[in-house]
Amino acid sequence: MEDLAVGTRVKHAVYGEGIVSRSHLTIFEIFFERGGKMELTKYNTELEILSTPSEEKPRSGLSLIEVEKVIALVLDKYQGITYDAKMADKWKGGTLEMKPANPELQSKDIPMETFFHKIVMLRDRLRVLEQNINTHEKLDDQDKVQLQQYITRAYGSLTTFNVLFAEKDDYFKGQSK
Repeated sequence: MEDLAVGTRVKHAVYGEGIVSRSHLTIFEIFFERGGKMELTKYNTELEILSTPSEEKPRSGLSLIEVEKVIALVLDKYQGITYDAKMADKWKGGTLEMKPANPELQSKDIPMETFFHKIVMLRDRLRVLEQNINTHEKLDDQDKVQLQQYITRAYGSLTTFNVLFAEKDDYFKGQSK
């Protein structure tokens, strides 16, 4: 699975069918029908190759499904779901040290850039979940409001990490009182 070309159609037991959109050093970025954009390791054994770009028949135009995926990508890009949040300078090059209470156990150091990236990805995935809830066709307004309140509380729980962000516009915001 290490050399899937961009455009390869794959299938995953949990996320359904998807299309490889990027190939990084150790991961594939894949848009799935269930789950949206996911990053999976190149060593993932749960991917089944459905077709490669060279196996597909040439055609003109886009299918409705492809147009929907392009629109979703544009909405993802331009509706505040971004991956370019800046980390505050004071944390750059630093590490997060996690020490267990038991002194016999080993501590763990994580580069701040790695930790910050995980926090930003969590924030962005919450935003995608929020959009999916708000546009879900089978949820009624009451269900949407209830689920939205859980997401708002999750944002509130994450406000501790606002100190990592360089810009206040990128902060987690919980429920205002």
